[in-house]
Amino acid sequence: MIISKTPYRISFFGGGTDYPLWLKDNDGQVLSTTIDKSCYIMADYRNTAFETKHSVVWSHVEAVSSISEILHPAVREGLRMLQFEDKIGLNIHHVGDLPARAGIGSSSSFSVGLINCLLHLRGEKPSNYDLAIKAIDLEHSWLKENVGYQDQIAVSYGGFNVIKFTGGSDFEIEPIKISKAKVESLQSKLLLVYTGASRIGSEVAGQMLENANSNSSTLRNLRDMVDQGTKILSSDSPINDFGDLLNQAWFAKKQLASNITSKRVDDIYDRAMESGAIGGKLLGAGGSGFMLLFVPENKQEKLISALSDCTTSSISLESNGTEIIYNN
Repeated sequence: MIISKTPYRISFFGGGTDYPLWLKDNDGQVLSTTIDKSCYIMADYRNTAFETKHSVVWSHVEAVSSISEILHPAVREGLRMLQFEDKIGLNIHHVGDLPARAGIGSSSSFSVGLINCLLHLRGEKPSNYDLAIKAIDLEHSWLKENVGYQDQIAVSYGGFNVIKFTGGSDFEIEPIKISKAKVESLQSKLLLVYTGASRIGSEVAGQMLENANSNSSTLRNLRDMVDQGTKILSSDSPINDFGDLLNQAWFAKKQLASNITSKRVDDIYDRAMESGAIGGKLLGAGGSGFMLLFVPENKQEKLISALSDCTTSSISLESNGTEIIYNN
């Protein structure tokens, strides 16, 4: 039995500049970090005594006779991509710390964790680079999703990084040089607010991609905010400047497509700002899911009360990427 643990991520700046359409003619970069919330995937060979060949447990419980019958698209196509066959049955079980389809990179965490788990089950030891590239291949070539490249890389490697894209999926990772004190100051001000709805990120991204040419100046602005955010974190600049920049980025991102926000999301954000938040953004492609807020500690109690119709939680930054936590 193999169990993988793969963190979720939060992306601060640069989202939208990691999509293939943009990277055909432009450079891209994102500033992101993994967090202390993860998804766990267990994989094991299935005893031949069972009547069905494969068992897959997620929000559904599947017991099927062939890989082609598996409903979970990432599991089905992941097994095909890695050339697993029906000769040997499999048990695959998924558990997540946070809801799926909510902007925290859960789909890519699932893909990376699944590939890591299955390759170790087969006796292989993939590198972080291998896992990121295989997850990108799974989501783009096999699942045909409108997703970027940042999430697969972020959760494969882990940590607080600038991920630079120099052409297609070619990438470089630059860890952020930030003091321990500033890390603690930053994470003490970050809150996750669940808006109470989930969405399929690739569908939300579709409209943004259709508008890519007309949004080129906005996307370049979002890309440049990565450098501004990095400078704030690695210098003596007040940490609240980071919150101000998040606020600017959110209003810029909303210009990319009409479905990036909603009446409810705007209402939550307005109430948060009125209650003391300095900035924030909806995570992921947009539409719904988790909102990240930058809130001074002395304002957090008031804000949580003002957003009593939402689930609010603190987070910590995580340095590890995907890992195997059980192998027997």
